[in-house]
Amino acid sequence: MVETTGGGPGDGTAEVLDRPLPDGVRRRVVQIVSDGFGGLTVAELPAQLRQYARFAPNRRAKFAGNAMAAALETDTLFRQRIGEKLREAQPELAGALDSGSPPPAADPLDVAAAAYVLRPAGWVKLVAAAGEEAQRADAERADEESRAELERLREELDRARELTRAETERLRAELDAAKREAESLHRKLRAALSDVKRGEAALRKMQGAMEAGRTEGQAQVSAAESESRRLKARLGEVEAALEASRRAAREGRSVEDMRLRLLLDTVLDAAQGLRRELALPPVSVRPAETVDAVEPGRMTPKDIAARALSENDPAILDQLLALPQAHLVVDGYNVTKTGYPQMPLEKQRLRLLGQLSQLAAQTGAEVTCVFDGAELAAPVLLAPPRGVRVLFSKPGVTADELIRQLVRAEPPGRPVIVASTDREVADGVAKAGARPVASAMLLKRLS
Repeated sequence: MVETTGGGPGDGTAEVLDRPLPDGVRRRVVQIVSDGFGGLTVAELPAQLRQYARFAPNRRAKFAGNAMAAALETDTLFRQRIGEKLREAQPELAGALDSGSPPPAADPLDVAAAAYVLRPAGWVKLVAAAGEEAQRADAERADEESRAELERLREELDRARELTRAETERLRAELDAAKREAESLHRKLRAALSDVKRGEAALRKMQGAMEAGRTEGQAQVSAAESESRRLKARLGEVEAALEASRRAAREGRSVEDMRLRLLLDTVLDAAQGLRRELALPPVSVRPAETVDAVEPGRMTPKDIAARALSENDPAILDQLLALPQAHLVVDGYNVTKTGYPQMPLEKQRLRLLGQLSQLAAQTGAEVTCVFDGAELAAPVLLAPPRGVRVLFSKPGVTADELIRQLVRAEPPGRPVIVASTDREVADGVAKAGARPVASAMLLKRLS
């Protein structure tokens, strides 16, 4: 179908196709555009095709085919320039199309593609005729290929039938032989099955006997293991009880011996001190000397009262530490926070322990310093000074409780002095037989 919108006779520019361009014709048109593409300058190309200006013809046809076909359809000037390149390349074909008589020996696809580009009068009919011719040629080629394929398939079918017939005969013979072999094997199988059944019956009988023996053996082993575990547990209990009794007897004997020896040393030292204090001149006592009176040169009760010591006098602490086997227990942080609270805890401990070491060397008394373990963020790396025992309370135990434990551990009669300002500590150790002194008194003595 041809539509015209104007122009003189013989002018085909107004004609349009009423169907899509056949594929064969379109490929030839793209090839024509790609061949004439290289002869144009970049300025002569449409804007959408300039990026393909440096492509090779085959590569240009591959990647820019759709763009070139669209530009040829919409850009009349571009189509005319491609037509000029086609006239230069194929003048005979172009002249024949202009005259309206295309060469009969020419390929219809080439004629249709050239007519599509040059647009002579009646080019739409040429394109349609080329499409129909291409379809007819494709149909004939497909028909020829189908007939050839059908003939080939018939030949293959005949060969397959012959092969099938021969294979069938061979398989029939093999089947007869297999049947005979199967019958023989079937007879052997029945005999073997009878033997297997007899063997299975004997095996089941043997397995039953073995299972009964295994069950009885497991029961005996389980009973023996239970008895062994019971005896081992009993033996462990007896050994633990024996060891506990031995340890209790050993610890009790050693602690009691230590307490007794310490108390004996205290009594002996006190007796020796008393002997020295009560030593009398080697003269007999006269009855007159027992009468209470004031003799010339002797101290009166008023003189003795004037020489009495204050309760905060450090001399009292010296007198207490001079007692035989005296033991000084110091509430560490109570003393340091009373004397120098502004210092860090580590420096408080070091200062107090250094002063206590000097006091122990001067008096010869046993000195124990107790610190509250709750104040520690980490274990203390501390080398105790000479003559001073350093103890920290365990988690959950206060330093006050540790001090009371130390006092209760001492034998009755041993002089124990506790330095602490804590009233609860002082009252508790006093009830246990120890002598409490204020932290201020110890600080005065140390300074």
